[in-house]
Amino acid sequence: MNDLKLSPIVAGAWRLSEWQLSVPQRLAWIAGCIERGLTSFDHADIYGGYEVEALFGEALAAKPGLRNQMQLISKCGIKLTTPNRPSHAIKSYDSSAAHVRASVEASLKALHTDRLDLLLIHRPDLLLDADELARCFEQLRSEGKVLNFGVSNFTASQFALLNSRFPLLTHQLECSPLHLDPLDDGTFDQLQQLRLRPMIWSPLAGGRLFTGTDERSLAVRTVLAEMGERLGGASATTLALAWLLRLPCHPIPVIGSRRLEAADEAMAATKLELSAEDWYRIWMAGAGREVA
Repeated sequence: MNDLKLSPIVAGAWRLSEWQLSVPQRLAWIAGCIERGLTSFDHADIYGGYEVEALFGEALAAKPGLRNQMQLISKCGIKLTTPNRPSHAIKSYDSSAAHVRASVEASLKALHTDRLDLLLIHRPDLLLDADELARCFEQLRSEGKVLNFGVSNFTASQFALLNSRFPLLTHQLECSPLHLDPLDDGTFDQLQQLRLRPMIWSPLAGGRLFTGTDERSLAVRTVLAEMGERLGGASATTLALAWLLRLPCHPIPVIGSRRLEAADEAMAATKLELSAEDWYRIWMAGAGREVA
């Protein structure tokens, strides 16, 4: 990142509504993450049917001093059909200035904050007008409502288009030993070229690394177990995140667990540097083949 410092591991709040936590329990989770070094929190307006940001904000309002110890990230641009957004007739994408501004205002209110440290456009809108969106970003930044901007799930060319109009700070992408696309489709190459650090969603393949019964999941799990035993008992979570952190584009993984022990395992990955051969062992298990 250029003028934005995120924590080496980001706490994802997308499942917060599923955890059914009281305000004190939510506050304990937030404070526990911060104590462990996960000071950045990843949101999106749509999470929990447009309810997660308010749940987080309700907890933050109970201890507002925590706001200056964290970085708040949100995403917008997906419109879901839900009772919480009765004006949405169909599921669609919307990157218009009006929608982005309305989404930011709603997120600020829900989160009980006066600013977002980072705003991402959640999905590439086929009707995205780069000039219009760039003007919107500039206005939001000049008003102090959003300090930095990026995108999520864009192609390399879509990123390049918007970045040509307004300097983007990051690109949030899916990547794990079971989802290798960014290593081949040019998105990681582009970010390394621009010296921008990607954020990584689903770095543990949505749990498939632990529970998947398909051939590749089993192969990766076997390699991680053997490697963990050899490397002093490192967990599969730690090794999978260390595999990502070994990439030269210096990605920032987003994890989404209510278990603070998972945060400890994640932070342990920041102190473990895999050898190139061990990195390729995991890659080969996930790819299902040797290098060409």
